[in-house]
Amino acid sequence: MKILIANRGEIAVRVARACREMKIPTVAVYSDCDRDARHVREADQAVHIGASEAARSYLRIDAIVDAARRTGATAVHPGYGFLAENAAFARACRDEGLTFIGPSPEAIALMGSKTAARTAAIRAGVPVVPGTESPLGAGASDEDIVREGGRVGYPLMVKAVAGGGGKGMRVVESADALLNAVRTARSEAGSAFGDTAVYFERRIARPRHIEIQLLGDRYGTVIPFVERECSIQRRHQKVVEESPSIAVDAHLRRRIADAAAAVASAAGYTNAGTIEFLLDEDGSFYFLEMNTRLQVEHPVTEMVTSQDLVHWQIRIARGERLTIDPDRALTPHGHAIECRIYAEDPDEGFMPSPGLVRGIRPASGPGVRDDSGVLAGYTVPVFYDSMIAKLIAWGGQRAEAIARMTRALGEYEVLGVRTTIPFFLWLMQEPDYLAGRYDTTYLDRLLASRRGVSFSTFSDADERTIAIAAALHSILRAGDVASAGGRAASATERSAWTRAARLDALRG
Repeated sequence: MKILIANRGEIAVRVARACREMKIPTVAVYSDCDRDARHVREADQAVHIGASEAARSYLRIDAIVDAARRTGATAVHPGYGFLAENAAFARACRDEGLTFIGPSPEAIALMGSKTAARTAAIRAGVPVVPGTESPLGAGASDEDIVREGGRVGYPLMVKAVAGGGGKGMRVVESADALLNAVRTARSEAGSAFGDTAVYFERRIARPRHIEIQLLGDRYGTVIPFVERECSIQRRHQKVVEESPSIAVDAHLRRRIADAAAAVASAAGYTNAGTIEFLLDEDGSFYFLEMNTRLQVEHPVTEMVTSQDLVHWQIRIARGERLTIDPDRALTPHGHAIECRIYAEDPDEGFMPSPGLVRGIRPASGPGVRDDSGVLAGYTVPVFYDSMIAKLIAWGGQRAEAIARMTRALGEYEVLGVRTTIPFFLWLMQEPDYLAGRYDTTYLDRLLASRRGVSFSTFSDADERTIAIAAALHSILRAGDVASAGGRAASATERSAWTRAARLDALRG
């Protein structure tokens, strides 16, 4: 087996590492701006597939299939994003005789449609949020839209049928705002997914977002895993994930897991997938959607179950049977947290911060995992998602995992681009987060309450900090560690000296 990794960034690096452990040769694909990217260096071979724009490279089915043909690859791992949930891509791989490391094209098509997936869940006896049973395509009249909105009831969510990642999604509080919300959602969905169809769901007040990772093999076995808590979201986009959820006990975990397995079994699902649910304050849960791929947040499941999900994806694709103990898969060992580190400036509304990464020093130490996609000298491009790494911390208890994450964030150094690290350091100290008192609306409400207060901390390696720290380091390194007049160096000076030493090391 030789695997072509049809992706980029940290997930391509993650898959390449798993293949190396399994002694499987790999092929990377890259666009113009990714010529020197880390995932290219991690693979055994690399093939250029087009221009920097995703539509001209990573979304080109023909170029990726041709790259597999030319390099002798026999399988394709799609990662997540780009073509990972594209049934046409999975079908093209199958037609070419390539093993697609994921579900069948039919399962992707079924569960990739939000409305079809809702129907599948209903048939499996799983509760769903009240909403539209058929998509509202471009031909739906204003009268149809208003009538359907009234049937579902307000407040409601407008969602893109082919959506994900918060794109093509709008909250509508009343009927007079519906048509404008639909137009906006359609425009966004068309640009992001090439499909303007939308549907409606009743909005549940302050739910928690709970999801179940699962694996299915070719022999009808479906194994659900301990839940992930994904309620820390900014504008419907997950930024922090945990496992297990503080809101789920063993009994509820089993009920949600059984519901997830029922949906997957009804769809004839194979390989890795995730069933997402909304959890109401009264303990009721509702099917939300299925992601027919590996999730960004899969490491937290790996950390609390000691299972390598990418290894299992490859093993299932090779025809192996699942041998995981179902009870152990639902029994968490400790607690894990993941922070998605983006090249964004949290002080400027989380605007992307592309540019040259002049230095990077990931955190390490006991219970810390860094899934990074960049190296020093790489330029973060403007063409793709700005996530540069995922930082995962494990602890025996949630409090220990938070403490370890806080320590790791303080160690993580990135020079040249702004990152969300200061934001996460702030969040890890917020009382409601520490107590687990949050829902999907928590973070947006919390950010709104800050009223523009800066996230900047000494951990943020901006140019001014570098200059001050470097100057102080020069003085202290010259021998005047005790400072002028023989006084003892202050805690601030000692901290600055330590940081400046790190910055010197990063510069090489």
